[in-house]
Amino acid sequence: MTTYEAPAKLNLSLLVSPPRSDGFHPLESLVQTIAWCDLLTIEEGEGEDTLEIVGAEIDVGENLVLKALETARTRGSVPPLSMSLEKRLPIAAGLGGGSSDAAAALKAAVDLGGLSESLAIEVAPAVGADVALFLTGGSLLMAGVGETITAVEPLSGFSVAIAVPNFALATAEVYKRWDKMEGPQGEAVANPSLPPQLRNGMPIRNDLLPAALDLEPRLGDFMADLREMWGTPVSMTGSGSACFGYFESTAEAEDAAASVTDLCDTVMGVELRSLGVAPI
Repeated sequence: MTTYEAPAKLNLSLLVSPPRSDGFHPLESLVQTIAWCDLLTIEEGEGEDTLEIVGAEIDVGENLVLKALETARTRGSVPPLSMSLEKRLPIAAGLGGGSSDAAAALKAAVDLGGLSESLAIEVAPAVGADVALFLTGGSLLMAGVGETITAVEPLSGFSVAIAVPNFALATAEVYKRWDKMEGPQGEAVANPSLPPQLRNGMPIRNDLLPAALDLEPRLGDFMADLREMWGTPVSMTGSGSACFGYFESTAEAEDAAASVTDLCDTVMGVELRSLGVAPI
């Protein structure tokens, strides 16, 4: 029996281009995995895969873990698995929990000998657009529609506080609203407000934020309250609705998180994580 940590990610910057002929939007995103993880426990089973999910109400049939294993078996021999998924990451918040869980299943397929690491990375986009990034983890530049992953100089020297409001944003709806608004750019965070490593590089902005704000007006009030209480710029990750701010230490991030518990469903102060999915 092996337990895998499946970390969340933050899109520190997310630049979006108009959709291609296939409807997908090319992206350029600076992504960072963080030390906030789901846990996927796996052992060999009998007959067929089984998956128990605790900590969240999710339809097992819609979970990407099973899809990941089905996809892995198109390229290698993976035995039936008995799995338990402990959901610690919020759902539909832009933190990538579902994709990270799927990456953990692919990592298990590698460790069981039925799939090579290169094949796992190759099949990951067929499971989900950002699954591949969790097989690598750390500080990454993501391009294309999420399938092109390049490691960059590891970020360090700061931690993050993450706050998830009591409403969700559907990714497809945010992109649809972005298209309807003719592709607005998000407002970039000013360099002096950023950790030193994030200054003078790619613009630190989220192009999906204007669409998310238009779709869910409560998001603007939520971000304004966080900015006031934290005294720092606040960004949104992915298509939302999770938001985050930068702090010099994990202790400061944890204090910041504790200060806004009355504003949101879930809040966490965490450090950066230098790896993706991994056994513990």
